Formats: sequence, C-alpha cells, structure tokens
Amino acid sequence: MNNQSPQTFVTQVQQEGNFILIAIPFAPRDVWGPKPRYHVTGSINGCPVRGCLGVQGNNYFLRLGAAWVRDNGYGPGSEVTVCLAPEGPQADALAPDLSQALANDSAAQAFFDALPTFYRKNYIRWVESAKRPETRAKRISEMMGLLAAQKREK
Repeated sequence: MNNQSPQTFVTQVQQEGNFILIAIPFAPRDVWGPKPRYHVTGSINGCPVRGCLGVQGNNYFLRLGAAWVRDNGYGPGSEVTVCLAPEGPQADALAPDLSQALANDSAAQAFFDALPTFYRKNYIRWVESAKRPETRAKRISEMMGLLAAQKREK
C-alpha cells in the first residue's frame, strides 16, 4: 500500500520482562511499505514519542523508555490512544530526480529507508544545496554510490 499517513489506534501499555511497550496492531510492511526498519514519530495520549519499531516474529512493537513512562505517567495496563507515522523524509516525498534515482536501485533505496532521519536529511540537504543542475546530478550519482556501499554519510 505504501501510505505514509499516520496510523491511530487504541491499545494498552504492556510490560514484557523489564520492558514497557506498545504493541502495534497492524503490519507496518503492509501500511508503509517494506523497509528493514521503521523509525516512527507521533504521540501517545498527546505526549510526543519517537523511536524505532522492534519486531518479534510477525509482531511489531514500540518500546517506551523508563523516563518517558515516568514523565508521562502511563504504565502497564494503561489504555492509550496512539498515533504513529514514519519519521523524517520518505522516498516518495522527495524531489522527482532523487525519488527516481532511489527507485532505480532497490538496494540503495532499502538502505536509505532504513537510515535514521538524521542521515536521510543530511543526504537530502547536501543534494538540495547544489546551485547548478550539473552539480546536483553529480551529487545524486555520488549519493547513490554511497548508499549502495551502505555508507551512512558522505
């Protein structure tokens, strides 16, 4: 489906061992498209949250840190409304030339999609800062080579 829109659901905060988590009631792969990792941002009962979804078998979850739980007052058994969306620039929201370059190399695109937001933004800023079309094209080519080599940054 590859819809990058936020997903909202009501669930209970769970505890498994020493971890506090939110079970994700949908398959991110089906909703947001296949990626090696899902970095997300959103809110739980209006409190901001971000992180990387964990996976166990076919089940996804968002682990909540102890400070987040303490500062927001939600613990195991609390019913919460969760709204999550993919974090940072997504390949389908990029300039057409960048999007096309990524679409032409599935391995580089998969690596780009799995990068934390910071690294994706740095690549995009570097390409977007080119003043001349030929410089931009050269940077896109170089970016694709770096992504194919699984380099997080230039």
